[in-house]
Amino acid sequence: MAIKDILPGKLGFGAAPLGNMFRDIPDAEALATVDAAWEQGIRYYDTAPFYGAGLAEIRMGEVLSGRPRDEYVISTKVGRIILDELEDVGARDQGEKAGVFAHGRANKVVNDYTHDGTLRSIEGSLKRLKTDHVEIVFVHDLAQDFYGDEWIGVFETARKGAFKALDRLRDEGVIKAWGLGVNKVEACELLLDLEGPRPDGFLLAGRYTLLDHERALQRLMPKIVERNLGIVVGGPYSSGVLVGGAHFEYAPASPEMLAKVQRIKGIADRFGVSMKAAGLQFSLANPAVAAVIPGASKPDRLAEDHAALNETIPDDFWHEMRRQGLVAPNAPLPVDR
Repeated sequence: MAIKDILPGKLGFGAAPLGNMFRDIPDAEALATVDAAWEQGIRYYDTAPFYGAGLAEIRMGEVLSGRPRDEYVISTKVGRIILDELEDVGARDQGEKAGVFAHGRANKVVNDYTHDGTLRSIEGSLKRLKTDHVEIVFVHDLAQDFYGDEWIGVFETARKGAFKALDRLRDEGVIKAWGLGVNKVEACELLLDLEGPRPDGFLLAGRYTLLDHERALQRLMPKIVERNLGIVVGGPYSSGVLVGGAHFEYAPASPEMLAKVQRIKGIADRFGVSMKAAGLQFSLANPAVAAVIPGASKPDRLAEDHAALNETIPDDFWHEMRRQGLVAPNAPLPVDR
């Protein structure tokens, strides 16, 4: 089933911050954030074992297990197995994400994209989430940003293992859909070109945002629309830099990126538009996008996201963004509808 046909709304909840991303978040604050998402009417929740070595899944399960299971959709990810054994968090090799979850649990994280590893990963996720099923499974971080020059070899392992396992689970009705959860476009393109596996959509983080959308726009989005699948846009605020944060791509933002954000903010302020609204509504204007899942670690952020989704943005804002070259000339905009 296409991912776009499973998701219960355009706004979901991205749980990476619940894994203590960048900071040590108190349990009470994390749980209150999931509660706030529910109160705002959000019924799609995305998580992964990688987020804090299982911490995000544990926290999400703590709250959602008390809600009617048929009223919400969960996606989680495979490719990492979380062990009971502990390790030095600072010594983990996590590619471009090194240190992002330094405040997470110390449980050992093992990369495993094999068939059996995939089944084992899902089993662990179900226990942490306190549920007997998840609707969507994404194969996580199967790209250059994590594996560098070795990524094609890791992709090949997943092709023989994880992809076949998830294809079978989907066909047997154990899960409803599967795809890749990545920060790079190339892995999605490669999977779509294969004859064997049949993904149902993708979670693409950071690659279809106001600040970075050219490659996905040209190479991936048309294929998604053509095949009637669906993209979930993760990181619509580009690791926070779009809305006043200091990070882009999980690292300190460059002076050039900060200057670009200030140019957009200048236009947004002139037209009375919030940066969150501009970010969310830009991503959702593309017909390939089924949902956006901004991350949050504070309860009040959820009300802001909900308001941003429904904020009225003047057409002239988008005309000015296009005139100043701050969006690609052929990028679909809300004003084009």
